[in-house]
Amino acid sequence: MNFNFERLGKSFKDISDEFNKVLQKFKQSRNEKEESLLYLQTAVRHVGVGVISFDSKGKIDLANKAAKKILRLNRIDNIFLLNNLSKDFGELVFNLAPGKKTTHKITYKDESIQLLLFATEFKMRNQIYKLVTLQNIQPELEEKEIEAYQKLIRVLTHEIMNSVTPISSLASTVNQWLTADNHAEKISKETMNDISAAVNTIKKRSEGLVGFVEKYRSLTRIPKPIFQVFKAVHLFERIQILMEAGLKNSEIKFHFEVIPDYLELTADPDLLEQVLINLLNNAVQSFGYTLSGKIFLKAMIDDRGRVSIKIIDNGPGITEDIIDKIFIPFFSTKKEGSGIGLSLSQQIIRTLGGTISVTSEPNVETVFTIRL
Repeated sequence: MNFNFERLGKSFKDISDEFNKVLQKFKQSRNEKEESLLYLQTAVRHVGVGVISFDSKGKIDLANKAAKKILRLNRIDNIFLLNNLSKDFGELVFNLAPGKKTTHKITYKDESIQLLLFATEFKMRNQIYKLVTLQNIQPELEEKEIEAYQKLIRVLTHEIMNSVTPISSLASTVNQWLTADNHAEKISKETMNDISAAVNTIKKRSEGLVGFVEKYRSLTRIPKPIFQVFKAVHLFERIQILMEAGLKNSEIKFHFEVIPDYLELTADPDLLEQVLINLLNNAVQSFGYTLSGKIFLKAMIDDRGRVSIKIIDNGPGITEDIIDKIFIPFFSTKKEGSGIGLSLSQQIIRTLGGTISVTSEPNVETVFTIRL
């Protein structure tokens, strides 16, 4: 649209020109605002942090791609529908005070995630809106947890080794001195036997403590992974040979599946094989004296486009009160367990750039899921 008053005379032409200049400025300003709006919409849509905006009644005005991915929802119209994901989650988000942060745990069928929520409030078109950001901080929590455990283990092993090594050395020296012929003549045979037995006990106990520490040192000595591209089916075939050899005297059935059969993994095959064998052995041991059971190893592409490896068994499972503790170093439900197997497995998977999680319905199905 343009103004044209030229037919009304020169003075009207000047007015027409001024009107057109003003109109051009309005057009330019509008285009700039539309460009800015488009830029902001694109940024919000593709930013890695989940963003949800809703009005005072909970009606969602905006939910970006990251929010839908975190919440595993294709569409969400009202904030209270989040109660279907986790108990009272919708109310938590709706009532989160502006400027406040909180965390919330959501448990899906195959994994649990820890969300960090932050809220702010703004007014638009005389309507109050609340904007909440969502971040999955589960990987960061695991990373910090592992880092803290490793620091603790380094301190413990340093202090224990400083104490145990001289004891072991001294006990060995004393034992050699007591058994030497020139000293044995001055001590009765019975006394010497008692002393020798006692010193040997000290020596063995010291060696046991050294072995104990060395075992736990493995948590901080994970080798640097050598990444390779290889077919999952080849890895699973090697594991099947090992499993069949160990299960030949039991009625526990093991089988694997790779979908598609040409699926390739990018990882350190030796480290990944170590983790899978550990998880499979745990599954076998969970059956106890039960002769029958099923263990299923499966590799596939999950709904988020990541390679997913699942170890599934129908054993007694893991109860709700301990499932959050099983990856903690030194925690074990086994009588003779060291409590480092699952923690070590978690750290190996982290070094491979992946995650490991577990879900369990006791006596029905337990699933360990590795994502790479």
